[in-house]
Amino acid sequence: MKKLSHYDKKGRASMVDVSAKPETKRTASAHAFVRIKKSVLKKLPANPKGNPLEVARFAGITAAKKTSELVPMCHPLMLSHVDVMCNIESKGVRITSTASILGPTGVEMEALTAAAVAALTVYDMTKALDKGIEIQDLYLLSKTGGKSGDFKRAGRKLHKQ
Repeated sequence: MKKLSHYDKKGRASMVDVSAKPETKRTASAHAFVRIKKSVLKKLPANPKGNPLEVARFAGITAAKKTSELVPMCHPLMLSHVDVMCNIESKGVRITSTASILGPTGVEMEALTAAAVAALTVYDMTKALDKGIEIQDLYLLSKTGGKSGDFKRAGRKLHKQ
């Protein structure tokens, strides 16, 4: 079993020192799904608060840039790119996010944070219509670069951005 990198020799949580790691291109994609009733989905375009999917997209991008402020052991990163896509489907809104960097550490947490906050924003923008909305299936789809190599979630289709 691999050793957890965010713990020091005494078992205390600590930020990993990445100062000696080379800068390489790293990418990550994440996914979330917001289950919403059809009756609520039909009302999304006419939402008086604005277009929930566009607001969610902006919120996800902003959240990715603030990941280190939310997750204590994450490094502040100078992201090269972040994108969030929100697509209406028959049972809800599918969210996919991507992040990339030329740097010494990965962007998985930034992609996951973007998807999570975008999903929360869809909920916030639509909760007046239904409190039973569910946020589901938050997970990493893929990552590239770094010492641990590439990862692609088996059994899940990567959603096109």
